[in-house]
This record gives sequence, C-alpha cells and structure tokens, in this order.
Amino acid sequence: MRFATYNIEWFSNLFNKDGSLHFDEDWSGRHNVTRRAQTEALGIVFNAIDADAVMIIEAPDSHSKRDGTKALETFAAEVGLRARKAVMGFVNDTQQEIAFLYDPDALTAVHDPQGQPRFDETYEIDLDVDTAPDKVRWSKPPLELAVQTKGGTKLRLIGVHAKSKAPYGARNPEQVMRIAIENRRKQLAQCIWLRERVETILSDDEHLVVLGDFNDGPGLDEYERLFGRSGVEIVIGDDDDVRLYDPHAETVIRRPLGWMPTSARFWMVEKRRWIQTLLDYVMVSPDLRPMARDWRIWHPFDDPACERSPELREALLTASDHFPVSVELDI
Repeated sequence: MRFATYNIEWFSNLFNKDGSLHFDEDWSGRHNVTRRAQTEALGIVFNAIDADAVMIIEAPDSHSKRDGTKALETFAAEVGLRARKAVMGFVNDTQQEIAFLYDPDALTAVHDPQGQPRFDETYEIDLDVDTAPDKVRWSKPPLELAVQTKGGTKLRLIGVHAKSKAPYGARNPEQVMRIAIENRRKQLAQCIWLRERVETILSDDEHLVVLGDFNDGPGLDEYERLFGRSGVEIVIGDDDDVRLYDPHAETVIRRPLGWMPTSARFWMVEKRRWIQTLLDYVMVSPDLRPMARDWRIWHPFDDPACERSPELREALLTASDHFPVSVELDI
C-alpha cells in the first residue's frame, strides 16, 4: 500500500463555499498560476502518485459555512482518484487544515484523538528556563487517525503541520532574531509534545506512521545550535528501540558529503534565486520498518521518473511549492 503526504499551497482557494471547484482563469494564490491551471496540475500529480492514502497539509478549510471534506471529495471525483474518501480532524482558523484522503476499498480511517493533553488542548512546558511553565497550543492540531487496512492490519497515523520558524512581521535584524528564536521555541515544544504521544503509542505496541510538514530539519538554520537538536530529530527519537525511521531524515542527520534530499522549493525575493530544503517526512515505527520500502520524494528534477515526464514535471512545479513524499508499506 502506498501512503503519501503532500503540502498543497493555497489549496483552499480552488473551491467555492459549497465545495465545488472554481476551475476558472482567476489567480489561485500561487504566483502567476490560475485556479484552473493549479487544479489541472494537482489532478496530474495525484493520479501519478496513485496512493492508497494521502495526508494533505494545507487542505481546504472547514467552518460553519464550508465543508473541507466535501471539497476534497469533490476534487477526488473531478480528477478521478480512487482515494476518494476524506476525513478531517480538529479544524482551525488558518485556512490550512490537515486532512486525509483515502481509498475506502483499501482501508478505513477515523479521527481518533488520544493523549493527555489532546492536540487541540494546551501543553505546558518551560521554554525559557525561568521555572514558569509556558502554555503551548497548535495553530494546526495534528490529525490522529485509527486506520485499518482491508487485510485487517491496524495502525495509527498522525498528520503534522508544525509551526513555521520564519520571522514573519519582523522589520529589522533585532526583530528577526527575536521572532525566529521565539518561533523555534514553540516549534520545538510542539515536537516534544508530539514525541510524548509517539512514545505512548509505541509503548502500546501499535504500528505508527507520522507524516507531514515539520517546517524543520537537521541543520536547517543557525538558531538550531542554540537548542541542540532540530524538531525532526526530537520526534524521531534517540533510542534505537523506539526510534522512528525516515531515510531522507537520516541522510541529513548523518550529513554526508554530496547530494541532500529536498521536498520544497521557494523563491527568495531578496536573493532572486530558488532555495530548496527538506521539510516533509514520512516516519515509520520500528515494527513497520521491515514492511516499508521505496520512500520517494516526487521532485520534478531530482526524481528521474518525474524529470523524464514533461507533463508530470511541470505539474509538480505548478501545483505547489512542496512536493509529495510517499512510502510503500507491505501491510
């Protein structure tokens, strides 16, 4: 079975309030990309992936006047996906939900939030070593799912969109540093909270997959030295017996010379160039590792099959600023 994660920039902009697709020539939210062009590109990408299930980061928003699951199921029907059933967890007010799109003929999935505190509640941790606990909340609470395959295998999935560390709103170098450090503290606190939930699940001998956009990775910025480890390293863990596994993360953690995997591509206005980085991961528990194979970042240039297909290569560049990441699980 193929499981994937995909952060889709401005996915919400492609839908009307009733969940139908705009599919017109107005701008999508992505630079110089119309809503029709982005929708068509996403259809090409999703059909190429042909996953049994996709954890969608920045999914269409849900609120009292809009149903994000209906929007996703409409999209799946319009582009002809077998992964056509959607489930969403705790909604938020950022227009960036976490949702799960899956093939109901291959598996079942239900939102099953567990843990104390739950991901929609408040976590207390001393972030600045002043003995006074700070209260941390997720702006986009992780989506915890109880999944069962058609063959009867049960596993738990957690979809993640961790806090961005970018210093949005900073007006001078001092503000850049202050906001960046503050955001990193919050991002690390979220990852510590998530790791606690991971350890509980592993102690219960459940299969686990943690996947999504962590907005972080080993060596990603200079502020990591202040805190010792990246959020990704915290979630993966230290002990080999309870360590999650993602080969792309391991490549960066080991820091060998040569090629490094990347899953996102952003235009830096001030430097007038593209920057690529690894933000998206699919991590599996130790008991799933022997059943997991063929991790793949669907990168338009680094993945040979994507690069050789002009239609898919251009679709990946048009659809989002992130690229899908997938894994095959023999379950």
